[in-house]
Amino acid sequence: MKVPFTKLHGAENDFLLTWGDQVADGNLPELGRRICTRATGIGGDGWMLVWREGEALRTRLFNSDGSEAEISGNGTRCAAAFGLLNGITGPDVSIITGAGRKTLRLISQKGREFLFEMNMGSPHEEERYATLELAGRSWQATILNVGNPQCAIFVDEVPEDWRQVAREAEGHPRFPRRSNVSVVRPVSRHAVEALFFERGAGETRSSGTGSTGAAISAILRGMVESPVEIRTPAGTLHLRWDDNVYLTGPAALVGEGNYFVDF
Repeated sequence: MKVPFTKLHGAENDFLLTWGDQVADGNLPELGRRICTRATGIGGDGWMLVWREGEALRTRLFNSDGSEAEISGNGTRCAAAFGLLNGITGPDVSIITGAGRKTLRLISQKGREFLFEMNMGSPHEEERYATLELAGRSWQATILNVGNPQCAIFVDEVPEDWRQVAREAEGHPRFPRRSNVSVVRPVSRHAVEALFFERGAGETRSSGTGSTGAAISAILRGMVESPVEIRTPAGTLHLRWDDNVYLTGPAALVGEGNYFVDF
């Protein structure tokens, strides 16, 4: 089987995008796992199928472990850039995701690099002040949904075993369908630092929905005020919260080609 792909990244969170009508029906979760494998596949944090729906786009996202996700903030920006690069959409893009319709506005484009502001909608708060037992210790967290589940763990200093803490949080009994996890350190009234361990992908250099969860959780706790900079290992994303939550970040084209796989 030959699977065409275009690779883009949103703040070093990388995705493989394929037009949905170019893929035969079959075991899509397994195909997603294989194409995302970094040694024997193309490599990516997720594989996204994209369809044209009138003036909008529709997406379906598979994590690198083959599980299906409702949405990726960084990935949805990549889908918007994918539509623009193919002449399908204009600078204002509407994308139908598993978490509903999202709108994006192109702020700037320089060659293969794009900057979008995305309307993330309204967050759903589940528990502002939660305590989780992880890696043999107690941790303070905020639990919410921003289109997908988020668990923001707050720290004064990032512990050396943060990956183990986040891995246990992802699969905590509190989350029967697992959760995306951010480890968050507020650094000023308008900035946080965050590390990410995403459901179905593991550690990532950045996360759009994770950044949203981290910033909104810090706002709810009174630690920061909108607008908020989210400083990630891959750079800074920007969030403001007024009528809805708006996240601004990049998307960039990496390359394109064909993936060959036998089932």
